[in-house]
Amino acid sequence: MPFIHAQILAGHSTEQKQALLKNANKAVQESIGAPEASIRITLQEFQPHEVMVAGQEGKAFATIQVHLIEGRTEALKAALIAALSQAASVSLGISQEEIRVMAIDVPKENMGVAGGISAKAAGR
Repeated sequence: MPFIHAQILAGHSTEQKQALLKNANKAVQESIGAPEASIRITLQEFQPHEVMVAGQEGKAFATIQVHLIEGRTEALKAALIAALSQAASVSLGISQEEIRVMAIDVPKENMGVAGGISAKAAGR
C-alpha cells in the first residue's frame, strides 16, 4: 500500500511510460514516506477515440488514483497529490492543467496486506 492507478492517452513512448512509473514511485516515497516494497503502480492507456477531456475527444490527459490506508494527514495527501502531478507532467510532457490526482482513503479493515489479513489486523 499505496496502490497507484494511472490512466493516460495512448501514444507516449516506452521511455515516457517507464519514466512515469519510476517518477511516480519516487514521488510516493518522498512525499509520504511510503516504503518502496509497499508501492504498487499500474498504467492504463486509452486510444484517442476513447477519451473526452473538457469536451475535446483525444485530448492529452493523465488521471491518477491513489488508494491509501486511512490515517495520513491532509498535508501529507496534498504533498502526494502535488508530487504525482509533477511526476506525470515531467514524464509525459503534458501540462499539469491536464492532470488530475485523487487520493482515496481506504479504511484499515477494508485493505488486505501481505499474508491475506487486513491492515487493521496487521496493526497498521
